[in-house]
Amino acid sequence: MATTESQGPGIDVGSLSGLHWVGIAAALITAAVHIRLGVGGLPLPLRVSFLLAGFGFLGAVVLVLLDYRRRAVYAVGIPFTLVQIVLWYVFNFAGGGKSFPADVGTLGAVDKIAQVVLIAVLVALLRR
Repeated sequence: MATTESQGPGIDVGSLSGLHWVGIAAALITAAVHIRLGVGGLPLPLRVSFLLAGFGFLGAVVLVLLDYRRRAVYAVGIPFTLVQIVLWYVFNFAGGGKSFPADVGTLGAVDKIAQVVLIAVLVALLRR
């Protein structure tokens, strides 16, 4: 009796372009920032939301690496990341407590730059 081996899902880096790698790096940066803040001293509801966002970015990277419905990941990633930026602005600056952009901070600046880069990459990949 003949048997056939089936290969399970694996990482498909051969189909990734330089643009993909820029997006992956940006997503990993923002994931790291969110997870770092999520394990920090924030109040519990914020901790949970930061951890969920961070793991959401990590999950998206895994899906892209596995070549699982990449276009859907790009399409969902754009509003997901935009919401992160809007919520950050609302919670930090819309109430008038801080003077934007002077009070962004290093971690906030790194995170927002990574997110803007990520959105640009996702739009470009989706338009291909």
